[in-house]
Amino acid sequence: MARYREAVCRLCRREGVKLFLKGQRCLTDKCEIEKRNFAPGQHGKSRRPKIVGYGLQLREKQKLRRLYGILEDQFRSYFEKAAGMKGITGENLLLMLERRLDNAVYRTGLASSRAAARQLVRHGHIQVSGRKVNIPSFAVAPGQEIVLRESSRNNAAVLRSLDLSGGRNIPPWLQFDREGFKAKVISLPKREDVNFPIQEQMVVELYSK
Repeated sequence: MARYREAVCRLCRREGVKLFLKGQRCLTDKCEIEKRNFAPGQHGKSRRPKIVGYGLQLREKQKLRRLYGILEDQFRSYFEKAAGMKGITGENLLLMLERRLDNAVYRTGLASSRAAARQLVRHGHIQVSGRKVNIPSFAVAPGQEIVLRESSRNNAAVLRSLDLSGGRNIPPWLQFDREGFKAKVISLPKREDVNFPIQEQMVVELYSK
């Protein structure tokens, strides 16, 4: 499976905003963007240039792609599917990304970051409606249950993540049972459930050129 293998803190510094790629560490003073809030590279300390037009559109696309941990080809595929659906393309794109299984696992608090959630899924720790699913991009649907495998419920990283999250990430479209280590998809996500500041219309404009 292709994935980004470099230092993820550089991505936050490049975008100038926390993407929460390292989970709880991003909420502490150890966060790189707290210590070095400038772009990486030799000239990163110089004043950030004013970005307009295409540059703004590109940064919004990169921000969204990196937030969900998706490489370029897969992101473009999501966009093309979103463009072929009824409704607003930008919103369609966001909601497709929200329905990814790794994102849903992250949103429940079972993992401290989307990367950690993706690892849980890939290693077979997650079941969807009684069946093991190890595909992070699997799109969850209303009525399905997302369950942590019973043999994985003493996993130290999972327990630590649950304790630290305190249910803060759980959106209205998911219903989480902490004792049962399971969540139920009660509806499709809505635009307002995406609580990260993103201007999806700029992404649409970028790909529409």
